[in-house]
Amino acid sequence: MKRHLKLSVMMDQGAIPSEDPDFTRKEEATTTEGHVVTALRELGHDVGILGVGYEVEPIVQHLRERQPGMVFNLSEQFRGDRRLDSNVAGLLELMGVRFTGTGSAGLLICRDKGLCKEILSRHRIRVPDFLVFPPDQSVRIPKVFRYPAIVKPVFEDASDGISQASLVKNTEELQERARFVHEKWQQIAIAEEYIAGRELYVTILGNQRLTVLPPREIIFGDANGPPIATSRVKWDNEYREKWKIEYCAAKLRDDLLRSIARVCKRVYRLLQLRDFGRVDLRVAEDGRIVVLEVNPNPDVAYGEDVAESAATGGLRYNELIDRILHHALRRYGEK
Repeated sequence: MKRHLKLSVMMDQGAIPSEDPDFTRKEEATTTEGHVVTALRELGHDVGILGVGYEVEPIVQHLRERQPGMVFNLSEQFRGDRRLDSNVAGLLELMGVRFTGTGSAGLLICRDKGLCKEILSRHRIRVPDFLVFPPDQSVRIPKVFRYPAIVKPVFEDASDGISQASLVKNTEELQERARFVHEKWQQIAIAEEYIAGRELYVTILGNQRLTVLPPREIIFGDANGPPIATSRVKWDNEYREKWKIEYCAAKLRDDLLRSIARVCKRVYRLLQLRDFGRVDLRVAEDGRIVVLEVNPNPDVAYGEDVAESAATGGLRYNELIDRILHHALRRYGEK
């Protein structure tokens, strides 16, 4: 007999619709948060909504009053700052509250793109050559640094801060774009060598035993179009149609698929990911596997890459959400 739990789905306050704060209108559940809440309720769980905004007290009050058996963590910021998402997980840890997904240490590591790449490179996992540019500091750019390069904010995700202007061809353009990032985003800039090749998104599930789901690929169909996954590429349907860009299941040789799985499992463990996560990489033209980004809290909306990978691997959406919850329960010692 399946166990039904009292759960709280923790999400950014701005994701809670004012006209339906409890997500009771199933037909209007069109966001990640709505999809997850609906799935958990269809699985038979008692689901409450926990918003993360600008104050700690409401979070603590909700947890003390509701005392959920598990928090399904969808939050990505605190006070509008993504750099503080690890602090929210840390608060749950301090309170002894169980929650799905990566803990505060893994979130902190993965949030800092420079630190993340430094750790991976020290463990001989290929990453693009990179340079970090703190505001108001002079950084020497080595003559051997390869162009083109991509310049972006070091703490953002979901391609925020990445546009066609982020792709620079020389030192002058790099420095100009780094200054733009400092002024626009008020944070450190990172410049990464552009890797030509196939771009793949690989979802991993589990903890002690890991399952690598079938990778997804972004296809840049128009040779004159953008060669990188900018913010518009990710979120603008008309833009993707214009440049013949599509996301699809990747068709890979078995030996390459095995190599990718080995690399992604190592990355997952090194960066302390838990329950589920995603590794973004490129297979370079010479066959090298180069890790671009690691997302410890990827979008699990219906129809997005994680859910589509699960579907290709034989997991329906509700089964995916149930599997994530199952992995978290097992991690806390429940069978």
